[in-house]
Amino acid sequence: MYNSKLFAILPDYIVTPDGMEVDRHGNLVLSCPNFADDSVPGVVVRFDKDRNISKWFEVPVHPEIGVARNMGICFDEDYNIYIVDNPGWKADRPDWANKGRILKVTVDDDGNILSWKTIATGMEHPNGIKYHKGYLYVTESSMTPVKDPSGKLVSGIYRFSPDEENIEITNTLEDKNLIDWYITNDPDCQYGLDGIVFDAEGNLFVGNFGDGEIWKIELDEKGLVKSKKPFAKDPKQLKSTDGMFIDKDGMMYIADFSANAICRMTPDGKLERIAESPDSDGLHGELDQPGEPIVWNGMLIASCFDLVTDPGKVNTQHELPATMACIEL
Repeated sequence: MYNSKLFAILPDYIVTPDGMEVDRHGNLVLSCPNFADDSVPGVVVRFDKDRNISKWFEVPVHPEIGVARNMGICFDEDYNIYIVDNPGWKADRPDWANKGRILKVTVDDDGNILSWKTIATGMEHPNGIKYHKGYLYVTESSMTPVKDPSGKLVSGIYRFSPDEENIEITNTLEDKNLIDWYITNDPDCQYGLDGIVFDAEGNLFVGNFGDGEIWKIELDEKGLVKSKKPFAKDPKQLKSTDGMFIDKDGMMYIADFSANAICRMTPDGKLERIAESPDSDGLHGELDQPGEPIVWNGMLIASCFDLVTDPGKVNTQHELPATMACIEL
């Protein structure tokens, strides 16, 4: 196994780090929903090649609740940034429920927001997002209005055009932007689709968090689901599937949120846990509840969410300062 090391101790305006991307200048971009403190705004920050961190911009707030809780992020060809805003993740804030949004934001290098709009709103639990061939693909981790006969949780994949605006999502199978849906079978972890990524051939992969299972989806020429199949599952190597990343060689890295671990998947679907940590504060580079991985400048970087303490999680408490870990591949 690899030993993870400390990548960064984050400033006090970051209390919960999450999604990552790389911008046109090669900076590492980090989305921070800051769920751990309701008084701290959702921000997007950047690391330069020397690991210097700076705040890029604060995410435009929801007009009804006055906050933004930004999770997954991605860029298009022109480096407009697309943001999953998911305030409904906070179960102790019922007034934030079903306020999830997909945002398109144009920001200059100095952090000035030149324009922004809401592509979709009313989502229950949007989570991961990827841009592919002119469309946005978004995982929604729970769709509780959908009642499956099994009684188990339903989650789904939405597809949006960046040109769409103010789509009202019902979180049901009637939503025109919903292209696929899944059931989470694990009775002890009813949490659905989370990680999402495309490979070089254009295949879409999603992770069912509670089941610890990776699905492979083939899309047709219209960007809709042509076929899908369960692709990889091994509870000894992968307990949960949070954020996912595929490198230039087709190797997938998966944040195992529940196990404080990183799993690697080969192109043929073999899973191997390559790093793990015990419960910790992350200050020595431990994987403190990794939420998303990314390969950047020859390193595998993991954001440490460090907040959930449900049964089945290695993590037992939230500590500050927030941290990020890295693995030298």
